[in-house]
Amino acid sequence: MGRAATTPSVHSVVFGGFAAKELATRINDAKPVLIVSASCGIEPGRIVAYKPLLDAAIEMANHKVERCVIFEREQQGCELVAGRDIDYADAVAQAKADGAEVECVPVAATDPLYVLYTSGTTGQPKGVVRDTGGHLVSLRWSMWNEFGIAPGEVFWAASDVGWVVGHSYIVYAPLLHGCTTVLFEGKPVGTPDAGTYWRVIEDHGVVALFTAPTAFRAIKGQDPKGEFVRKYDLSTFRTLFLAGERADPETVKWAEAQLGVPVIDHWWQTETGSPISHNPVGLGQLPVKYGSPAVPMPGYDVRVVDDSGTEVARGTLGNVVIKLPLPPGCLPTLWQAEQRFVDSYLSEFPGYYKTGDAGYIDDDNYLFIMARTDDIINVAGHRLSTGAMEEVLAEHPDVAECAVVGIHDEMKGQIPCGFVVLNAGASRDAAEIEREAVALMRERIGPVAAFKSVVTVSRLPKTRSGKILRATMQKIADHDDWAVPATIDDPAVLDEISAALRSKGIGV
Repeated sequence: MGRAATTPSVHSVVFGGFAAKELATRINDAKPVLIVSASCGIEPGRIVAYKPLLDAAIEMANHKVERCVIFEREQQGCELVAGRDIDYADAVAQAKADGAEVECVPVAATDPLYVLYTSGTTGQPKGVVRDTGGHLVSLRWSMWNEFGIAPGEVFWAASDVGWVVGHSYIVYAPLLHGCTTVLFEGKPVGTPDAGTYWRVIEDHGVVALFTAPTAFRAIKGQDPKGEFVRKYDLSTFRTLFLAGERADPETVKWAEAQLGVPVIDHWWQTETGSPISHNPVGLGQLPVKYGSPAVPMPGYDVRVVDDSGTEVARGTLGNVVIKLPLPPGCLPTLWQAEQRFVDSYLSEFPGYYKTGDAGYIDDDNYLFIMARTDDIINVAGHRLSTGAMEEVLAEHPDVAECAVVGIHDEMKGQIPCGFVVLNAGASRDAAEIEREAVALMRERIGPVAAFKSVVTVSRLPKTRSGKILRATMQKIADHDDWAVPATIDDPAVLDEISAALRSKGIGV
């Protein structure tokens, strides 16, 4: 039996929503010797042709790719480039006929496993490097100790393999731990309805679901009374985990009420690869504090500092940082960019890793992540959290989703503007709901917020992973130069935001 030549490979997964230019940027940075792609992707109501995007990106890139392996899906085929493209099905059939065998290749614990690109402030993506040994140890440890999942059980991370959650908790962690993992191509609503998650849980006996808060806000907006939940047998299901964006208290409370299981918020980043703070189900679940992803996990010494790097008092909003050294599994560097790694994460607060998030720690050592530091707005000298304002808006019974951004004001520097998506079936006048939202903010936050503007929209601009694009919304409102973010799910929503702002006379 023949043996194929074996060398260790570093992989870099790019999600399918990037335009050719963005893909070319990543090709130039990673310099791959081989690209693997499907012919197309499937979205609700449409087919996304991947192969033309790939061809255009390769043509555009300075780095020349020698080989592509293409998996042709039955929904849409593609043309192969002679001498470069290899049909996946043909290659597998030939390898079997030849009796080819590929053995596992031992690598050092410090060898890179993969590169995953995350947004950079300069527009140039940052290639986060993941090492092999530390990453696998931290993931395997987290499955029981943090998520409370035993070998043999079914775990479902409803994410995209193109994002860090997909890498860590669709692919590596559950399989390392001996679990069945669910790989799902669909959306929480619209494929075909707001009962999609519950159908998958029933069909596969899922014990825990890990998804983004925005997914539950979408479900709540379509099914505010939870009628779809009761159509399915969820007897195997025992824990819901939320991460990826701040889990506002109202979404957590709604999920608790509908599902009758613990709803656990936790916080981490592409750069860390696994949770920084968590409510550890396996080690012993702690009381839930709404709005908090609980406490730092072993290895993470989390602090809150002011802009000069001095620690602030408990309960005081500041920059969330992690005292060095970082624990196993965190990024050791950026791909081919050691100085950029230092400049991006380690220089601003010497001795600490800068998370880029703002929040506070309470007297019980619970961490509260309130916003990205870019989302802290300065209203007449007062530093205010947009996350705290979004919590208030979310309490309104007719509001399904919301976002708050700071827009320029000559007198106060910045003033907040709220965007709300109403629950499906909401029949009340939008202007009346907007007035109630302003009154609610004045009652909860106070006049200091100078909160006077609420804009009702049909949807919010989001990335494919569910993060709301607040910075782009702010630039639209301020008439600043902006570009369509590479990770946006549907660019058309930005025109809708512009039109909604104009209708209110905001930023015109």
